[in-house]
Amino acid sequence: MKRFIPFVKSDPVVAVVRLSGMIGAGPRAQLSDEALAPVLERAFRRGKPKAVALLINSPGGSPVQSALIGARIRRLSEEKEVPVHAFVEDVAASGGYWLACAADDIWADYGSIVGSIGVISAGFGAHVLLARQGVERRVYTAGKSKSLLDPFQPEKEEDVARLRVILDDMHTGFIDWVRQRRGSKLATGTDLFTGDVWLGAKAQDMGLIDGLAHLEPKMKELYGDKVRFARYGRRRSLFQRLGATLTQDALAGLEERAAYARFGL
Repeated sequence: MKRFIPFVKSDPVVAVVRLSGMIGAGPRAQLSDEALAPVLERAFRRGKPKAVALLINSPGGSPVQSALIGARIRRLSEEKEVPVHAFVEDVAASGGYWLACAADDIWADYGSIVGSIGVISAGFGAHVLLARQGVERRVYTAGKSKSLLDPFQPEKEEDVARLRVILDDMHTGFIDWVRQRRGSKLATGTDLFTGDVWLGAKAQDMGLIDGLAHLEPKMKELYGDKVRFARYGRRRSLFQRLGATLTQDALAGLEERAAYARFGL
């Protein structure tokens, strides 16, 4: 009520946004720019927050969506002149770490997994299986580069070389973002961009995070014991609440489970 009474100073408010799950495209993804846009808009604009805190628990996902979400956070922070703090829970790896770097500082638990500054492309090859079953794959293209790494045909060296160029370019963009956001905080003498991961304390030594801390104690330290927390998250549609997307959600859950499993989680 104090914020509605003239001349009475209100308690500071920190908006808390949870960024949890795989990063993908479209409104059905756990984390996507389209789905998070209204959440982030409310968090930065409603109630004149002193800061926005990001609770991050993500093994990564789409590089483009990671960049779009990170850029949106920076735009809103600069437009509203609101600082952003990131708090890593279990993992901020790959795209998850990209999101963390959108904050002005990054905090983690001692057991948090941080890093994986790299790019990965994974697939499968089924051409031997098809041959054993007597199935012939037929592909016709206009443009010699139209077909790339067809899983039903033998792997071609030139296709692998083309893919490596793409992955290297993406990796360079990721490295540039981390250097832009972390700057002189990054440790020298260690290659931080191999795709390796570190636990909290080691990540601090590497300059990937600013220290070990949890959200509420750190926010009270920075903004006072009377700080209030306004929590924001995605609103699920009626169909989603009723389980109308059960099959798609189950498949997405399997993919997400596999992504977290890469880090032993």
